Amino acid sequence: MARTLLCEIVTPEKIVYTNEVEMVIAPTLDGEVGILPLHAPLVTVLRPGELRVRYNDSKDVEWFAVSGGYLQVYQDKVIVLADAAEHASRVDVDRARQAKEIAERRMADIKAKPLMEREGIDECETDLRWCELQLQVAERRS
Repeated sequence: MARTLLCEIVTPEKIVYTNEVEMVIAPTLDGEVGILPLHAPLVTVLRPGELRVRYNDSKDVEWFAVSGGYLQVYQDKVIVLADAAEHASRVDVDRARQAKEIAERRMADIKAKPLMEREGIDECETDLRWCELQLQVAERRS
């Protein structure tokens, strides 16, 4: 059996995932990073994207949508501290589509206002990107 490392994906609301894995592939600001057992200590910023974990001699892979956050590697442990994270199989696709439509309407309403009155556009863009990311991960990986 291959050497493993403990992977934990945590959000402010819950522990999304805890398992012994062989590899973690995470989206960082500088591109994807692959973490294997015995990796050097690391703390890095995550960008919104798809996080993957491999186990069972790399035959099995699980996918997660992460909205950003931080990744820490220390000894044989990887901790992902994410603002939001969801396992691909747990994404409610219908709900995410509805939320995306609402965010798109909100964005159109905000952009229709004069520049000086455009409040909340950053939050709306963040919400819209999160919905799109969940849909991408869920539709490709479930």
